[in-house]
Amino acid sequence: MNIAILGAGAWGTALGINLSAAHAVTLWARDPQQIAAMRSHRSNERYLPGHALPPALSLESDIGAALRGRDVLIVAVTVAGLRPVLQMIGAAGCNTPVIWLCKGFERPDARLPHEVYAETMGSGHCAVLSGPSFAQEVAAGLPTALTLASDDPVFAAAMAGALHGPALRVYSHDDVVGAEVGGAVKNVIAIAAGVCDGLGLGLNARAALITRGLAEMTRLGVALGARAETFMGLAGMGDLILTCTGDLSRNRRVGLAIAQGAGVAKTQASLGHVAEGVFTAAEVQRRAQANGVDMPITDAVCRVIEQPQSAAAVVRELLARNAKPEQRR
Repeated sequence: MNIAILGAGAWGTALGINLSAAHAVTLWARDPQQIAAMRSHRSNERYLPGHALPPALSLESDIGAALRGRDVLIVAVTVAGLRPVLQMIGAAGCNTPVIWLCKGFERPDARLPHEVYAETMGSGHCAVLSGPSFAQEVAAGLPTALTLASDDPVFAAAMAGALHGPALRVYSHDDVVGAEVGGAVKNVIAIAAGVCDGLGLGLNARAALITRGLAEMTRLGVALGARAETFMGLAGMGDLILTCTGDLSRNRRVGLAIAQGAGVAKTQASLGHVAEGVFTAAEVQRRAQANGVDMPITDAVCRVIEQPQSAAAVVRELLARNAKPEQRR
């Protein structure tokens, strides 16, 4: 299969490295200087240092050349970058199927990626690829399992089968909203998990927070039309556990820094990558409030992002909430 990956950050590069073993893959970035450096060093030292680019992986900075003759386009940019890239695809008159990797809600109107696609592209074959995946491990060829969700189950099955490999297991799904909500909300809960760990509250507290975070995620997803069982799978529970506990999680590291009194902006800059939960938290809160969904952990994360010095007080308030039957969530 002839694939273009649009976006040469850590995740796009890692997927390009992985998929180029079985497919003709072109990795595109809008910055010609970045592509020139990657061609020269045969690595992406800015976003994924230490991982060599296979000889078979092509590099391109011209969007027209990147789009030409492809069987599928994989958009590997942030949520904020999704609309501009889709607009470039549309302006080029390209109707190639699109798969996006981003996880979050678009600001300022809390749009999910599939809603952005509908507004910019109208109809067409499209899907979201999500699940528990650190770019470094995918690039290294370590075992990873992902969910590919599309409203068209035939397309989902075909793409999942094509991308499936020895170490990259891809499962097809038809709950796009569930996959997207899981990918977005887990980043917010991961910031809370980092705060929890940074304050030294213990493993019991972290387990409770992840479990209650899953309940929040499910409530919002169901309110937006997802199925509850989706959140028991890779794009829900799987991604949530990884992002809340893994040392490679940027969102968890933001929470750790907040607990230590560091400012969010300074922490983001030190990461060198985008921690989507910082920008997604307010949009999750906005969408939840519009649908009457109670999300106390998300509300707490929004407060500590705005006022990092309040982290300990916000945790105390969460712990002081009235008890209720668990089954009501």
